Amino acid sequence: MIHAENLRFAYPRSEFELRIDDLLVEAGEKVAVVGPSGSGKTTLLNLISGISVPDEGRITVMDQPVGTLGDAARRRFRVSSIGAIFQRFELVDYLSVRDNILLPCWINRALPLDADVRQRASELAEQTGIGDKLHRRVTRLSQGEQQRVAICRALLTRPALILADEPTGNLDPVNKQIILDLLFQHCAENDLTLVAVTHDSNIVDGFDRIIDFAEFRAGSSL
Repeated sequence: MIHAENLRFAYPRSEFELRIDDLLVEAGEKVAVVGPSGSGKTTLLNLISGISVPDEGRITVMDQPVGTLGDAARRRFRVSSIGAIFQRFELVDYLSVRDNILLPCWINRALPLDADVRQRASELAEQTGIGDKLHRRVTRLSQGEQQRVAICRALLTRPALILADEPTGNLDPVNKQIILDLLFQHCAENDLTLVAVTHDSNIVDGFDRIIDFAEFRAGSSL
């Protein structure tokens, strides 16, 4: 599913450098990525999704060499194949909850936008406790509710890969467990791969494997 080899990435005018000698995530795995702030956890998600490209090395996702694809090809691959839950949600302020959930289908016309997809958007909203807010603009939601919109959007098209950056960071304990159960349920039912960045040690028990990003500072093979 995901294979990174001899990966190197640095931000301009920064002392930060991400080094990963070898990283393999198998299809269907649920992987939690932990570690100190600034160690490169979000950067890895950006490299996997093609938002960023490596300075050196190779990263392959679902047999696609995402690091060598052009901008447009990476964008198409990301929208069609990856469900991304961003730490800052990346919602469109002037759209309703429903249209934010349906956003992947508006962006990529190759994805169907039919009655079944609309029904799925409504069902996901109900499952995450925001079913009564589908017609409300996202600017009128709490941060926790906005996070649930982002999670619904990521699950909408049943992508093979879910990348989640602090998916429960703004949720209270009850809703945190609801969201985790929903993510794990969708992974099991649809054979999805989940890579989630988290600082919450209370949620990692449900994952198949934990990667400690502190080990990547000097390069590692996991």
